Amino acid sequence: MTEQTGSPSEQSAPPPGCPARVDGVRLGGLEYQQTPAQLYRSLRSEHGAVAPVLLDGDVPAWLVLGYSEVSYVTGHDELFARDSRRWNQWENIPADWPLMPFVGYQPSVLFTEGAEHQRRAGVITEALEGVDQFELARDSGRIADRLIAEFAGSGQAELMSAFAHALPMRAAVQMCGMPHTGEDTQHLVDDLRISLDAAEGDDPVAAYTRVGERIQLLVKEKREKPGADVTSRMLQHPAGLTDEEIVQDLISIIAAAQQPTANWICNTLRLMLTDERFALNVSGGRLSVGEALNEVLWLDTPTQNFIGRWAVRDTQLGGRQIRAGDCLVLGLAAANTDPQIWPESHVGPENSAHLSFSHGEHRCPYPAPLLADVIARTAVETLLERLPDLVLAVEPQELTWRPSIWMRGLSALPVEFTPASH
Repeated sequence: MTEQTGSPSEQSAPPPGCPARVDGVRLGGLEYQQTPAQLYRSLRSEHGAVAPVLLDGDVPAWLVLGYSEVSYVTGHDELFARDSRRWNQWENIPADWPLMPFVGYQPSVLFTEGAEHQRRAGVITEALEGVDQFELARDSGRIADRLIAEFAGSGQAELMSAFAHALPMRAAVQMCGMPHTGEDTQHLVDDLRISLDAAEGDDPVAAYTRVGERIQLLVKEKREKPGADVTSRMLQHPAGLTDEEIVQDLISIIAAAQQPTANWICNTLRLMLTDERFALNVSGGRLSVGEALNEVLWLDTPTQNFIGRWAVRDTQLGGRQIRAGDCLVLGLAAANTDPQIWPESHVGPENSAHLSFSHGEHRCPYPAPLLADVIARTAVETLLERLPDLVLAVEPQELTWRPSIWMRGLSALPVEFTPASH
């Protein structure tokens, strides 16, 4: 984590001149966590497509809610850039700010711009293109089988921890050349969750540091003994990335593969177990798993909001005056449900123009969304095939969402089924 200048600020209100000085809405609270769509609707009706909001510690930012506005911001890097050192709020940001893992500048592909970003993203793209999708599906199926075998005999399970989080993480680390089981990998899973989606009492900054140390060790191992994996391909790429650059970019790859894919799996299972279009015929004749996966990306996208972009100069967006250095949060979930594009709130299964993988130069690099789809689809299909009478163990309204404005995922998904021997 690169240390930023500035010291903790004990202010009760944002300083003068900040975008959210008067009417910033705090992003948080129980109502927001459980029904964010309602908050997006009220923000949109009160403020339009770009709303002034307050992040942790009442730090001001803009939440971009409109589909066309998010597309515009992500398509115009010359106006809205990724290098967070532009931020005009650093003097008010404490070193232990909970969002530091998201915004503290690092030599990562996430914060690069222009030709340097193309170079770094190119290495990731080529390394991921080397992943055989059939092999990944086979490996994901095997991992799913092993995880299911651990709880199949009991007739009940909590799928978030026992299945949805564990599977994409194991698949991702195996893809990168780490063993997919063991204490080491489990610690990495836990630390990544904490750094991306901290619960009360967690230390996201310390967790992020531990993630970096473990990936550093992986890069060292692969430099000495390369294999047929993403890490080795990045090390051998002619672009000649440094070890530090590769460590940072691998963290981005593994983090993107794990938490969002875990929530994608779980949100899809929730949809299929609670929506009569799926739930009445879980064992056959249902709408397809692919349709459920796509609908979730539109209506319950795993990454709700993404921080962020920083204005390169004073500009206008959605009728708002954006100042140079202002922070913009990409409201991916709000944009996907923008009534301008879905006047009837109807999602067509064939339509994949959602912004769940973002958009533009900094979107999730190809073929990452395809690989995530392979992992998620295999996970859901394997589970329903092995446990065909799977049902929720609680009433649908008893399910609760994790208290995060960034990720959309359940705190638990308890299920019951006929015990099966494997």
